[in-house]
Order: sequence, then C-alpha cells, then structure tokens
Amino acid sequence: MTVQRVWKLHNLQPHRTRSFKLSNDTEFERKLVDVVGLYRKPPEKAVVFSVDEKPQVQALERKQAILPMRCNFPEAYPHDYKRNGTVDLFVALNILDGTVVTQFHNRHRHHEFLSFLRMLDDATPSKFDVHVVLDNLSAHTAAVDRFCKRHPRFHFHYTPTGASWLNLVESWLSNLTNKRLRRGSFASVPALKKAIKEFVKTHNSHAKPFVWTKGADEILHKVRKIQHLLVTGH
Repeated sequence: MTVQRVWKLHNLQPHRTRSFKLSNDTEFERKLVDVVGLYRKPPEKAVVFSVDEKPQVQALERKQAILPMRCNFPEAYPHDYKRNGTVDLFVALNILDGTVVTQFHNRHRHHEFLSFLRMLDDATPSKFDVHVVLDNLSAHTAAVDRFCKRHPRFHFHYTPTGASWLNLVESWLSNLTNKRLRRGSFASVPALKKAIKEFVKTHNSHAKPFVWTKGADEILHKVRKIQHLLVTGH
C-alpha cells in the first residue's frame, strides 16, 4: 500500500508504456507547420490529398480456416500460410471528404508514382489546385520536379523524415490492414486486389474525413519535452 500511495502521489503509472521516435530532419519544424496548417485550414478552390504506398502487400492463404470465437475460446488464427504473390498499393486520401483513390502496381518506382499522379490529375476537376502531402521516398523526389513543371496546379508538401505519423493516409492504411488484410485469406493476387477494391468501395460509400485536432505548437511542445527527457532522464 505504501508503494501504491507513492505512485498515486506522484502520478506514476509503471504498468503503462509508450513508444516514441524523434525525427532527425533539420527542417522538421518548418515541414510540421506546413503540413498541419494544410490539414487544419485547407486552401480555397483546392483539393488536398494525403498520399502514400503500401508496398509488397502479400496475398497470404491460410492453410487452415480461422476458428471463430466461442464460449471460453477466443478467435484463433492458424500459424501456417502460403504466399501467393505480392502487389503494391498506391493510395490518395482526400482530407476534405475522407474518400480514397487507389491504384495497383507490381513495383513502386518513380514510373509507377508518376502514373498515380496522372490518375489524380485526371480525377480532379481542372478548376482546382491540387495539394499533395507525401514523404521523402526517393521515388517521389525523383519524379516530382518533372511533373510539377508540366502540371503547375500541383503543390507538394513533404512530411519530415521519420515522421510518417504526420501523413493522414496512414490512418486509412491501418484500417485496411486491421479490418480486411490481417484477418483474410487470399488464394491469389487477383483475389487480394478484389478484396481491397471491395473495402475501398465500402469505405467511399460511407466516407468520413479524419479530423486533425492537434496544432503545430502543441506537437512541438511535446517533442521538446521528450528531447529534454532524453537529456535529463538518465
């Protein structure tokens, strides 16, 4: 009881842990302010897309059926599975209405990324500017300069290195993994693509935007707090 009182007095919770990752990007603050500002106050007469790839999505076929939950027995997954190929998924999340645009490719080089950008260009009315939030993957940076010269209405906003949490589309990709892929069994790549397309169709029919609530100042305050703890914690 003494230990418990000390923990409560100092608001200590030793049973809880959390992970963290600090970006080493020298332009972290500038990029953070830019992206968060775009989320919280999108420009007028523009469409904002959060873009990323999910590379090497595996078509995993489970060798035995998943056992459903029963009384005194949780849902059980078989350990063994067969790999039936992979596919790369490109995704753009419209932050204003929550809908997504997807495209499949066998690789994720700058050629495939340019193909995806052209699809976004065709899908967006010409009267709107297009703002794209993306990371610093080499396939992106190699393609962007050439594309921007030919499509001046496109504006790119890079997330800081090591800060994938700042890209809103990651939330949608997490939903895809948890709600459809992780519990699925796919006998082929076409079966995997079909399942993803069905998930996208269902999502878009009831789409809701992901709302970014934290301001840049609040995020920077927490980052500096962790940086301070790294110096003083040991």
